[in-house]
Amino acid sequence: MQPLEKGSQKLLNAWAFYDWANSVYSLVIASAVFPIFYQALFKSANVETITIFGGEIRSTPLISYTTAAAFVVVSILIPILSGIADYVGNKKIFMKFFCYLGALSCMGFYFFSLENIVLSLFLYFLALIGFWSSWVFYNSYLPDVAYPEQQDKLSAKGFSLGYIGSVILLVFNLVMIMKPELFGLGDDGEAKMKAMRISFITVGVWWIVFSQYTFYYMPKGNKSNNKVTSQILFDGFKELRGVYRSLSENLILKRYLYAFFIYSMAVQTVMLVATYFGDQEINWGGEDKKTLGLISSILIIQLVAILGAQLTSKASKKFGNIPTLIFVNSIWATICIIAYFITTPFQFYATAGMVGMVMGGIQALSRSTYSKYLPETKDTTSYFSFYDVSEKIGIVIGMSIYGFIDQKSGGMRTSILFLMVFFVLGAILLLRIPRNK
Repeated sequence: MQPLEKGSQKLLNAWAFYDWANSVYSLVIASAVFPIFYQALFKSANVETITIFGGEIRSTPLISYTTAAAFVVVSILIPILSGIADYVGNKKIFMKFFCYLGALSCMGFYFFSLENIVLSLFLYFLALIGFWSSWVFYNSYLPDVAYPEQQDKLSAKGFSLGYIGSVILLVFNLVMIMKPELFGLGDDGEAKMKAMRISFITVGVWWIVFSQYTFYYMPKGNKSNNKVTSQILFDGFKELRGVYRSLSENLILKRYLYAFFIYSMAVQTVMLVATYFGDQEINWGGEDKKTLGLISSILIIQLVAILGAQLTSKASKKFGNIPTLIFVNSIWATICIIAYFITTPFQFYATAGMVGMVMGGIQALSRSTYSKYLPETKDTTSYFSFYDVSEKIGIVIGMSIYGFIDQKSGGMRTSILFLMVFFVLGAILLLRIPRNK
């Protein structure tokens, strides 16, 4: 097939459609169904701790440590892979590999159990690595497929498609979980657990099937006749060092990355712990009401996020990217204060709506702003690798701080309130970015 021209509508649509394909992981696995399923495993077994590697550990620290460990591996893995991808000029093959790794691992969640907790957590570990590693290659295509004036709108379109697609699948899974008898699974608690297991299979199938449209039209990458040798395995780290050094010559990009690192740390932490916060801190009045309430709140976030991403894109066009990001960070800080006081389902729903309004906007605009500030280069994967590694290291730090405060304070409210500091600091750092560009 003849490669599509940069900026062509068909190429832009194909790029954005990968969000439709892979966002079901971030919604069903990371945010909605899996956290509920994971906690239900411990409750059904009537245990609070589990023995692993000779030690006793509670459920939430266990999944938090596994998540942090996976992000550490991603942070190390991405530079190596991006170095190879840039060298051989074929990053699509890496994007495909991690897409399939993540999707097949999600399907393996069907067998997730406390009896085989090590293998189960290893599948969770692989799914996270697959999602985030494919994401860095996907992001790196943005400046390759779109011109600077197209990138804000395209980035927002990608996130919007992701929200719509993942909501469709989540609604289907929600019906199956709440009404398992309609699907011939029975009507007891075990039937609901089985419905959750089946939902993990639907994630993998959805992810693989719909990603084919993107893979068909995406170019391989920048042409190269280079072959992989043992010497280039760590070229990615050299490239990251080169990117870091180049920041001294690009003051705008350097200051933007400092700000992004700080506020993204808080954004990603909120997204990862929101369901656990709702599970522990909100009085739902029963397990069935809790399940329905938590998934419904995630749906609210996703639906409102579609509008939020579009409004943020329009605001950036009128007021500029940096002023818009400063305003969005101030809203995030306000949300942290509000979350400290909420106790009822209605309050949680209202807060979820606020989160949705700024969640999609800050992610889409952060990605496109970074893309705009990049220097003229063919090695976009290396620059986006630096971007993603910064984000992942931030997640490890954010989750660690959150868990430490949670443990010391005896609750999650103080941890949420403390995240406000990162949003305020992020906004202050954004104010330091020169306004002449």
